[in-house]
Parts: sequence; structure tokens; C-alpha cells
Amino acid sequence: MTDHNKTELPLAGIRVIDVATVIAGPYCAGILGEFGAEVLKVEHPIGGDPLRKFGTPTARGDTLTWMSEGRNKKSVTVDLHRPEGVEIFKNLVRQSDVVCENFRPGTLEKWGIGWEALRAVNPGLIMLRVTGYGQNGPYKDRPGFARVAHAVGGIAYLSGMPKGTPVTPGSTTLGDYLTGLYGCLGVLMALRHREATGEGQYVDAALYESVFRCTDELAPAYSMFGMVRERHGPTHNDFACPYGHFPTKDGKWIAIACATDKLFERLASAMGRSELASSSLYGDQKTRLENRHDVNEIVRDWCGSLNREDILQRCFATGAPAGPLNNIADIFGDRQFHARRNLTAIDEPDLGETIIVPTTIPRLSETPGEIRHLGPKLGEHTEEVLTGLLGMDEQQIAELKRKRVV
Repeated sequence: MTDHNKTELPLAGIRVIDVATVIAGPYCAGILGEFGAEVLKVEHPIGGDPLRKFGTPTARGDTLTWMSEGRNKKSVTVDLHRPEGVEIFKNLVRQSDVVCENFRPGTLEKWGIGWEALRAVNPGLIMLRVTGYGQNGPYKDRPGFARVAHAVGGIAYLSGMPKGTPVTPGSTTLGDYLTGLYGCLGVLMALRHREATGEGQYVDAALYESVFRCTDELAPAYSMFGMVRERHGPTHNDFACPYGHFPTKDGKWIAIACATDKLFERLASAMGRSELASSSLYGDQKTRLENRHDVNEIVRDWCGSLNREDILQRCFATGAPAGPLNNIADIFGDRQFHARRNLTAIDEPDLGETIIVPTTIPRLSETPGEIRHLGPKLGEHTEEVLTGLLGMDEQQIAELKRKRVV
């Protein structure tokens, strides 16, 4: 567990209610918690967040995904379908700064805890609302999933081999994490605005928009030239060559990115074939693009003749841009990941084991984030919050438990 005592974390004193489920909204709340915010994870008393069952299960019953993404949060069980639960939730919101939710538009309104209702009890509230398609538009009532957002946002269409079946662009949850990041950015800007004006507001984050925002010049190229980019596979690129993934002799893969003529000159030197970068052959990017098949075949043949580590060392020696396509086993053995402490080991008392999770980012020089504990057990902090924050006594809590409100 990290231990930074130099100064108070930047979000200390901020209280966040995470009533969202699975990844996008909770990921935003998790980032805020890593940098000092108190995060109350409000879950249904039966089952809790579905993320607890998403991924590899542990002996505790919760998955490794939950253990990692539920980090630093306090689990408070409240049935929001019950009037008593709604009252508890409003009382928590009254004493909080941020609410993160990701239900379909109108859901919280049906429960009596929508934006207007919550703003009435806390005018300075910041509310992150994550959905598949946003709070308005013809698709707003459709369910949202990251895989679908990858498709609608335009990134899945580009992933795969030419004329082949479009494939998932890496993780099936990429859109969730992207939207969580954009949501966190929105929350921080809204907090800054509140600091200046005292006014709260809501942040409207849509999964497909987060994906679409990461498609470089796709939109302007189509609007100006009618260009529809297609799937290029591992080596094809409209702007640079060679620029892709190449198999090595030992059955591994390497990424090479020669975005400029100078970088290709360095690669040619690493290959021991400096003549390839001459003006009479492939020294000009335009010429390489016109002859991309031949250039890629030359590079592919070279990579296929050597083990990955040999290729990397030759590229590093000349400054050619290359890197390994790491699987998770490679990452655990990678010196850069260890030097930057990208992997953090956290003791998990309930399992009697140490679990390794990705480290908090971004890195702040004076107030770095921290992981205080992994995802809590369902309802682990219910009594602590109801007594400490809402002033309830044992009898009141016992009655709520009897009614299955908490």
C-alpha cells in the first residue's frame, strides 16, 4: 500500500456518492478516490454492483475486477426503490459534493432522485450522468454498452484485417474507461466552476461520444474529401510506412512506427540496409506509401529472421521507433513497468493474499494518488456511514435492516 505523507491529497474534503454500476461511472469515482475524495459506493442490499460478478471470481465471492476497480470506496447498501432508501440517499447527497450515476435517462427521476430533486437538496451538487447515448437525442433510451459504443462511435469499423470481420479494438470495456476519464475531467471542471460561483451542474457523458472523440481526422477527412477510412490490418496506414505490427522469428510480435523519413532512415540502419532510405529507393514517405506492400514485406522478412529481443536492441541502438507487443506476462517482467511502479501489490485480508493491480495515474509530483484498500465487501461500511454521517442509532439501523432497506 502506498504511503505519501508529504501533504494532503488534492481532493481531500470532497465526498463522492457512486451510485453507478459496472465500469464507466464507477471508474470516474475511483479516480477521484485515488486522489483523496471520500467515495461512498451506494449499492442494492441484494447483490450490489454487478461488477462484483464480472471477471475472475475470488474465494470471497467478488471478482478480481471488483477488487481492482472498487479500490478506496466505502460500500453502503441502500434500496433506492423504497421511500426510506430514497430519504437516506437524499440525506447523503445533502452532505456530499459529487454523485456519479449511469442509469438510463429518466430512471433516477422515476425513483425521485433525479437531477432536479437532488439539486433541490444540494444546490452546489455536481452530478455525472453516464449513458450510452447521452441525456437527449433519438437514441437516448437505448441501453449502453462499451462494445456497442465502439461500433457506433466508429472505432470498431476500423479494427481488423482489410475486408475482414471488424474486431474488438483491444479491451471490450475500452469505451467505459474512456468515458470514465472524460467524466472525471468534467467533474473536476465543474468543481472548479463551483469554487468560483457556488453553482452546481451536471456532466452529461455518452459512451459513443468518448469513442468518437478519439478518431483523429476521421470526421474532417470525410467532410472535405468524402474519404471513408477502411480496415487496414496490422501494417497498413494512410500516413506512414512502415507503421504496424510484425511477427518475429521466436513467435512474438513487434511494433514499428516510422512516421517520418528520418525515422525510416534509422530503421534502415538497424536493418543493416541503409540504402533503403536513399532517394532512389524508399527514402521519401510518399514513395514508401506508394510502395507500401513492398516496404512492409522487406520489414516483415527482416523481423521474421530475428528474435524479438535482437530486433529491439538493433532498433534501440539506432533510435528506430520500435516496441514489443506485450501480453500481461511480458508486462510483469518489463523493467519499465517496475521502474515506474506501474504494478502495486495490495494485501487483501479477506483472502489472505496479495493482489497486484495497476498503479494510480496520472503522477503528481507533490500529491500523488494512493490505493488505501481494494474493493470492499458488500455493505461493509453501511453502519459506519449511517451512524457517523447521518447520526442514526443502532435501533434505527436495525429497523432498516429488518425492512431490508439497507
